[in-house]
Amino acid sequence: MTTGMLSGVRIVEIEGLGPGPFAAMMLADLGADVICVQRHGGPPLPGLPEKNLLDRGKRTIALDLKSEADRPVLEALIRSADALIEGFRPGVMERLGLGPDVLLARNPKLVITRISGFGQDGPYASRPGFATIAEAMSGLAALSGEPDWQPLLPPIALTDELTGLAAAFATMVALHSGVGQVVDVNLLESMFQIMSPLVSLFSVSGYLQPKMGAGLPYTVPRGTYRCADGQVVIGGNGDSIFKRLMTAIARDD
Repeated sequence: MTTGMLSGVRIVEIEGLGPGPFAAMMLADLGADVICVQRHGGPPLPGLPEKNLLDRGKRTIALDLKSEADRPVLEALIRSADALIEGFRPGVMERLGLGPDVLLARNPKLVITRISGFGQDGPYASRPGFATIAEAMSGLAALSGEPDWQPLLPPIALTDELTGLAAAFATMVALHSGVGQVVDVNLLESMFQIMSPLVSLFSVSGYLQPKMGAGLPYTVPRGTYRCADGQVVIGGNGDSIFKRLMTAIARDD
């Protein structure tokens, strides 16, 4: 990855799980000065295997966000920052006295990227959100797996990383605008974004894609196939590719 593109940009990340640290890591990869505020005195974070990876390229400081003694340090960091990334449940920052109105009054050009399960407002806003919930609610789990299987969850942190990508992209766009603002990113809408063709199809025609294993309704054949010397992956992505594939396996008919 090309580095230095965001040289001179300072990001303050309030340490959390999943999307926020991933977004901040990508911004650090691009040259931003990322300061990760670890929650000294708060509940311990689980020992995730990717934790060291997510800390790549960052500087860290341990602060107790509820401590009056530590508050001036955090406020000074935020005043010096171009962007703040936080992943608390909606309302937590406000209870800490660090809501957007307070932060923007002190740093009018600050971009505040807020990452949550279901967004900063709406009927589910106060609920805790995790990747597994978004993968189920978005419909991804329901259409994953073989037709006679139960719904299948992805074996990687798919939602966290997709939401982190969305947050990093939105943060850069907001920074480019030069206007202080709040960027609202959430797990469920990030998953809906990649599911959007199916959502639109269902809305217009009632079509509900079934579980097809590794298949797709518009790419035939597609999947992993057992052969004499192991397994092969085949994707007939388009008419011309399909014709060449049939010729290669002696099925011109």
